[in-house]
Amino acid sequence: MTLEDIVSVITTAHESHTPLRIRGAGSKDFYGGMLAGELLDVAGYSGIVAYEPTELYITAKCGTPLAEIEAALAEKNQMLAFEPPHFSGATVGGCVAAGLSGPRRQQAGAVRDFMLGARLIDGTGQVLDFGGQVMKNVAGYDVSRLLAGSLGTLGLIAEVTLKVLPKPVAEQTLVFDIGEGEAITRLNQWGGQPLPISASFWHEGQLWLRLSGARAAVEAARGKLGGLVAVDAEKHWISVREQTHPAFAEKLLWRLALPSTAPALGLAGLRAIEWGGALRWYAGEHEAMRGAAARLGGHAVLYRAPESLRCREGAFAPLAPALLALHRRLKKSFDPRGILNPGRLYAEF
Repeated sequence: MTLEDIVSVITTAHESHTPLRIRGAGSKDFYGGMLAGELLDVAGYSGIVAYEPTELYITAKCGTPLAEIEAALAEKNQMLAFEPPHFSGATVGGCVAAGLSGPRRQQAGAVRDFMLGARLIDGTGQVLDFGGQVMKNVAGYDVSRLLAGSLGTLGLIAEVTLKVLPKPVAEQTLVFDIGEGEAITRLNQWGGQPLPISASFWHEGQLWLRLSGARAAVEAARGKLGGLVAVDAEKHWISVREQTHPAFAEKLLWRLALPSTAPALGLAGLRAIEWGGALRWYAGEHEAMRGAAARLGGHAVLYRAPESLRCREGAFAPLAPALLALHRRLKKSFDPRGILNPGRLYAEF
């Protein structure tokens, strides 16, 4: 598959008003709104275009598997610091489009924070280039970051350039047996101190805390924090990243982004707490979930659910009128006939 092939498909779809469903590996078909449109499979548009370890960036085509990218980075002892989930063979295009980050996000930042540049094919078939290979390359709107989490509704992300970082010199994981309230309190206390915490995960009375950085800093933090040193820590963090951990086994799962200091919600079904208290997972059909999150200054995503509920509730919290109008204008600018992944982000577009 070539870039010209993809452009031809999108141009034809634009002219005929034919909706398209963009797909790489399909690893995130469960996420967001319902799937609609003719399939545009871009898995064949694959390969690493450029990798400069000394300049800390990598450029790859959208269909490139994350596993291939991370294998290349590992040879130079580098990584994608936002620790994206692979699921069933995730591609870099889908990784950016979904905008999902893993356990290290609380220390390193989100997908959008590592976006340096992108090549986008908009809804008319026009090829657009944004950004470059360094952080300070933007004058005006940083469109490449805007694409993170857009679920392919603004255009087909044909190529991305991501910032990479060296792997930490040392890592160690500590385990504490504490309840929900105490876990939130401690995570916020620790978050205000110069500690090398790179990930946290609480589930059913057990808090796992990963320390990453210079060996001396990790050892000093371990002595200060106490807890038990975890066995098979790497296996545990992979299960959290890939959501194969028992905490994510529920068929109906809510993902709440909250201020880290937000107290316990008092709702049944709490499955896990991540990112220093800022990410909380709940199971079950909760009518009060979005209202409870909003009152605390956050929002709730219906992360995984049966199709009937996804259709009725929508995956993402409804937008305020001003924000909805802004989203509609963006959609109109990039995809004037609304053919790309219709309804995947919001039913309105």
